[in-house]
This record gives sequence, structure tokens and C-alpha cells, in this order.
Amino acid sequence: MKKVIIIGCPGGGKSTFARILQEKTGLPLYYLDRMYWNADRTPVGQDLFHERLEAALAQEEWIIDGNFASTMEMRLAACDTVIFLDYSLEVCLSGIEARRGKPRPDMPWIGLEEDEEFIGFIKRYNTDSRPQVLALLAKYPDKQLIVFRNRDEAAAFLEKM
Repeated sequence: MKKVIIIGCPGGGKSTFARILQEKTGLPLYYLDRMYWNADRTPVGQDLFHERLEAALAQEEWIIDGNFASTMEMRLAACDTVIFLDYSLEVCLSGIEARRGKPRPDMPWIGLEEDEEFIGFIKRYNTDSRPQVLALLAKYPDKQLIVFRNRDEAAAFLEKM
């Protein structure tokens, strides 16, 4: 496990999992949200985002946290391990609620309040995005795939490391 991507519905705890995994492994950690967003909540632009992501992927070891469907296949092709936090809608919505107003090292600003459009994306994730993720994962059977269905499974995995 030297090149790891962590994916799953927003609110599932990808960034928290990534930070703990980074502490346990010492692998460099990259957040897609930090690559994509400016501090003023505007996107950096596709060219710069791809440049930043390609620079991370070129490293010998890494953890990359985030979804971003537009770059999922690029990250899948480069990684050796996929960690999929495949949680229920209720878990993800409660995760969003729990992080409201708190500083997040994975975002370039403080106090993000998710809007209704983003909450709608979360509510549709298991019916819209998840099937696309599973189809992409099926294209890469050579990758080590670790799927957690709940927070207890993920915590037990990290505890064993």
C-alpha cells in the first residue's frame, strides 16, 4: 500500500480516515479539494487542477483523498490501493451535520456550510454516483480494493495498523 485513493460519499469521513492513515503510514497526503478550490471558494481552473493532481500522482508514494468523478479513472489507473467508504445516506448526512462550522484541513477555507445543491448530491450519491464508481472499480480488478460499510469497520482497520 504505497499509492492509495480514498473515495466515498461526501460526509462519510474520507478526510478524517485519510489523516489517520497518513499518521499510521507516513505516506504523503493530498486533498483533491485543496487542489481544486481557491480560498475564496472559486475553482482554480481545470488546467491547474490537473497539473496539481498529476504532480501528486508522479510521486512514488501518496494518499489522495476525494471523489471528483472527472479524475477518478486517472487516480484509479495510478493507485495500488482503493479504500471505498461505502456508507449509508444517514451516516453521510450525519457526518455533514457534525462538521458544520468546524475548520477542516482538507479545505482551503474555514466554516464551510454545505448548500442545498450539495446536500442533494449527497442524497443522490448511492443511486447516481455509486453505480458509476462501482463500474469504474470493476475496470481495475488488479487494484487492492478495501470496502468499509460502516465507521466501525474502518476504525478497526486503522486500529490494526
